[in-house]
Amino acid sequence: MEMNDSQRINAPRQMVYDALNDAEVLKACIPGCESLEKTSDTQMNATVVLRVGPVKAKFAGSVELSDLVPPQSYTITGEGKGGVAGFARGGATVTLIEDGDGTILEYAVKADIGGKLAQLGSRLIDSTSKKLAKQFFDNFGTLLDERAG
Repeated sequence: MEMNDSQRINAPRQMVYDALNDAEVLKACIPGCESLEKTSDTQMNATVVLRVGPVKAKFAGSVELSDLVPPQSYTITGEGKGGVAGFARGGATVTLIEDGDGTILEYAVKADIGGKLAQLGSRLIDSTSKKLAKQFFDNFGTLLDERAG
């Protein structure tokens, strides 16, 4: 599955970049995130509970940041295991572009799933992925709007 999109955030680029590297901000914005712990400057462990169609699963996994070009871009990759529900792994390239007093956040996501989740069909997986990405970026934009206030 691949997905590309962008969103304007009403906050300066450095603030957006810092927030994208803040475990507490990410935990608050990721739908279903139960825990997110930073284990180094570029690595985090996460537990997320998601429902995809009839399948509800708890995923435990790791996330790594690479290709860091502060405050312009980075790559985020991760893998999560959901027991019998299957696994999810993928990555995203995130680019931040100054836009007046705000920031355009562009992202390109590639993901792969397996197990029971993969049996649900690509249409359901794609629509759920897009919904979760929209929820994350809506939450992220709202939180930064409040901080930039």
